[in-house]
Amino acid sequence: MITNFFIPELNNHDVQELWFQQDGATCHTVPATIDLLKDTFGDRLISRFGPVNWPPRSCDLTPLNYFLWGYVKSLVYADKPQTLDHLEDNIRRVIADIRPQMLEKVIENWMSRLDYIRASRGSHMP
Repeated sequence: MITNFFIPELNNHDVQELWFQQDGATCHTVPATIDLLKDTFGDRLISRFGPVNWPPRSCDLTPLNYFLWGYVKSLVYADKPQTLDHLEDNIRRVIADIRPQMLEKVIENWMSRLDYIRASRGSHMP
């Protein structure tokens, strides 16, 4: 999936500033996968065993965790794709339809959650 779809798709865009984040699932952190992602993203990889360590089962949820993946998945599978081509078409369409305004609203919501957490824990945040 990474070599046949993800990286070729990235090559169609300017991604010099793009960061990649993944969870610490064992299948995501095998050396071959981490090496491939390091080659692609350099020090902009947030992952277990990556340049920026993201602890497995971290409680620090990002907008990707609490919104984007569920949103994309719900739309990608809405028409129950039966072939890989259909699934890939759905993924491309759904991602292409995400507008900057939606992402801005998601980030604003996330920032307000962080403010709430900071306020409820006092002035320090781990």
